[in-house]
Amino acid sequence: MGNERFLVVRLGSLGDIVHALPAVHALRSKFPSAQIDWLVEDKWRSLLLGNPDINDVIHLDRSTWGGVSSCVRQLRRRKYDCAIDFQGLYKSALLARLSGARQRIGFAIELLRESGAAWFYTERVHSAASHVIDQNLALAQHLGAEKWEARFPLAVSDEAERFVRMQVGAKGGKKYFVMSPGGGWMSKCWPAEQYGHLHRRLTSLFSFAGWRGVVNYGPGERKLAEAVRLVAGEGDPLLFSGDLPQLVALVRGAALFVGGDSGPLHLAVALGTPVVGLYGPTDPARNGPYSPADIVVRNARTEETTYKRDSSPALSMRSITVDQVVAAVQKRLGVKG
Repeated sequence: MGNERFLVVRLGSLGDIVHALPAVHALRSKFPSAQIDWLVEDKWRSLLLGNPDINDVIHLDRSTWGGVSSCVRQLRRRKYDCAIDFQGLYKSALLARLSGARQRIGFAIELLRESGAAWFYTERVHSAASHVIDQNLALAQHLGAEKWEARFPLAVSDEAERFVRMQVGAKGGKKYFVMSPGGGWMSKCWPAEQYGHLHRRLTSLFSFAGWRGVVNYGPGERKLAEAVRLVAGEGDPLLFSGDLPQLVALVRGAALFVGGDSGPLHLAVALGTPVVGLYGPTDPARNGPYSPADIVVRNARTEETTYKRDSSPALSMRSITVDQVVAAVQKRLGVKG
């Protein structure tokens, strides 16, 4: 044992890659001398660089057929013994099949977003676990790995940290909190104006310490961030939109993170930053903060749970009040009003 060659397939996105990290660490713990490579879309590649559990990061360029063909040829040259598909889509399952690995492990049909992906696997794994991190761990456990305390090996570059300190003005140990109003699709987002009111409350609550507010936003979310700042008024939060290494540095250095079910929130949890998560239609039991220390604010009834992608905040998100979030922040940080 020890000469095994594993291919991990998790192409994206930010939160999903973060959720697969503990399973890959468990795999490395079981096979310390194995070759473990990770296939990922190019835009997420930097998130995996410096990870001690991975030997090589193989990036997929899906913009051209030539890029896909070149990637497949590279996979086949490496002669993997086993491909593990953590994504469960046709494209990821097909890439696992095209890699040439004779053993291909994926989820059973009831856990797949695209059930037909199961036809590309040689072994399908059932899991009764609720949280997606534990479901991912089930794939590693199928290969004999043990379930350890979840570890998220994420490297932070010195260059990115310097950039964040300069942008945020966090020199001399000055603290800041991050609010992230985006979230992939709008139905799971808290209204931007509520974040603006929250910013007013938090800057008042932490006025004695001079904390600064930062509004993180991703591609296409600039208007959301500006709407937050408009309501925040004189507090004038910093609007931040950096690249992926800079986002990692920003979140790791924050004293608090507040946001909905999104990649930045899952990144904050993985980095150990105190988190208050705002949830509505999506189920925090499945993809909420994995740390028991973090707090979820949710008013949705069980029957309101859905992953339907709508273009405006769900009623269950709009029902969350600023008072609820402030109380959660105080509880998470152990401070009084």
